[in-house]
Amino acid sequence: MLNQKEKEKIVEKFKTHPTDTGSPEIQAALLSEEMKQLASHLKAHPKDFYSKRGLLKMVAKRRTVLSYLKREDETRHKALIKKLDIRQ
Repeated sequence: MLNQKEKEKIVEKFKTHPTDTGSPEIQAALLSEEMKQLASHLKAHPKDFYSKRGLLKMVAKRRTVLSYLKREDETRHKALIKKLDIRQ
């Protein structure tokens, strides 16, 4: 789980306007960071099936958010993919 300071750093990095806290860019960035942490946990604990299920749910949620962003504004989608350094 991300603590409050880590979340604030991610929000500051990905916000689109000064009061932005829930844009698709921020949602995808937060999910990506949580997924990285959970993936490292799963490398140390490969039989933790409940965490693996949570990771798969996060992957599906991020895919949903990214597909929404692609439908709405493809240039923002491409910029976010590049900024997060993920493949689509």
